[in-house]
Amino acid sequence: MKNYEIGHSNGGRTEFHNQLGLTGAEVSINTLSAGASVPFIHSHKENEEIYIIMDGSGIVIVDGEKIALTKGDVLRVSPNGKRQIFASENESITYACIQVQANSLKEFTENDAIIG
Repeated sequence: MKNYEIGHSNGGRTEFHNQLGLTGAEVSINTLSAGASVPFIHSHKENEEIYIIMDGSGIVIVDGEKIALTKGDVLRVSPNGKRQIFASENESITYACIQVQANSLKEFTENDAIIG
């Protein structure tokens, strides 16, 4: 059995849990067209979300606060944060979203890695 899986994003929204057989995180790549938004406000029971802005610009509203997002930004939202993402009116936004259970990380790379 191989120790890796490769997935591919086809634009729009691609969730990788099935493609990659994920067991510890939910990962998606998402593109919103100019002027579009995620069609709902949401929070989570246990999962924090990390948003990595890969291209374009937009805003996210977290608990009523508007936060500007541009390529290269990384945003973490705690489980209880009520959030919704919007693309700019004149530009699309592409971002990766990583969901993991809050407080589940036991070790960072420097302590968890096995070299050799």
